[in-house]
Amino acid sequence: MKKLMSIIIVLSEIAGCGLKDTTINESIIAKGTMPNLAVDGENKIHLVFGKGDSLLYSNSPDQGATFSTPSLICRLPKLMATAMRGPQIAVTSEGLCVTACNTSGNIFSFTLNSTGKWTKAQRINDVDTVARENLMALAAENQHAFAVWLDLRNGHNCIYGSRSTDVGKTWSKNVLIYASPDSTVCECCKPSVQIKGDNVYVMFRNWLKGSRDLYLIQSTDGGSGFGEAQKLGTGTWMLNGCPMDGGAFVINQKGDPETIWNRKGQIFLCEPGHEEVKLDDGKSCAIDSRDGKSAFSWIKNREIIVMNSKGEKKELGPGELPVIKAINDKKIICVWQKDQQIYRAVLPI
Repeated sequence: MKKLMSIIIVLSEIAGCGLKDTTINESIIAKGTMPNLAVDGENKIHLVFGKGDSLLYSNSPDQGATFSTPSLICRLPKLMATAMRGPQIAVTSEGLCVTACNTSGNIFSFTLNSTGKWTKAQRINDVDTVARENLMALAAENQHAFAVWLDLRNGHNCIYGSRSTDVGKTWSKNVLIYASPDSTVCECCKPSVQIKGDNVYVMFRNWLKGSRDLYLIQSTDGGSGFGEAQKLGTGTWMLNGCPMDGGAFVINQKGDPETIWNRKGQIFLCEPGHEEVKLDDGKSCAIDSRDGKSAFSWIKNREIIVMNSKGEKKELGPGELPVIKAINDKKIICVWQKDQQIYRAVLPI
């Protein structure tokens, strides 16, 4: 991993920060905020986002060239869709699962079946209004889904989760994933979650002895219980405040977590147990991987940056909160928001 990341960084410097393929499809998809993406097994792209109290859905059957007119999943009073706090989407074996949170601190799930009908499922948090930070994540594999969030039921922020074994229709009793011995985890950083078989991985920004570092914790029994949290990287970030930047990760082709995160305004790549490698300056980073090829996005000087698996960079213009997904082994799509509109660009992986 370290060797691979070093090659990527060298290539990016050689490439002069320019993607060689100029066939970039960049345009506005819709009006809205906090877009999130999922790609299914047929390479169809699914998009969820918020607009006022409306939870909206759109899709692209043609690898991002066009998107359908947004349709309403649900009107959720006081829907939270701002500042990293937005709806999540994941592909299951029977359709789609979406989670959304309101400002009161309740998380709800919605499922889309083969008939094209959205159904509202139960509230995921089993104690009322405990997700008041509105920071959550969702992952799914086959019939299994897992949701994680920052939870205040114990009087301070802990990481809690819940699993579904029926594609998001019902959810288990909530499980405590991690509680900081210094009373709270970082209060305004979004956690991340990934599923691979019986393994559930959760990444979050901790707060220990004044340091705001990223940690990874793993379950080997589908999310019923979790082991010890492991700090990522060798450096630390002493900070009297919250960076509001939780990073992201994927499970790579080898089955290992591959993480990306911000420390002191610098973007690092890191596998657990290995030294971190600096990618660039920036924040709000994202990652996705397909067939051993990883692509990345982040913000630098208020500009959206995308780097492909060859280390070639592309500036996409001003914006916030980029999300990146591999469409197939040749293309990636990046979506972001600017001035309450959702933009997208399709680039080579």
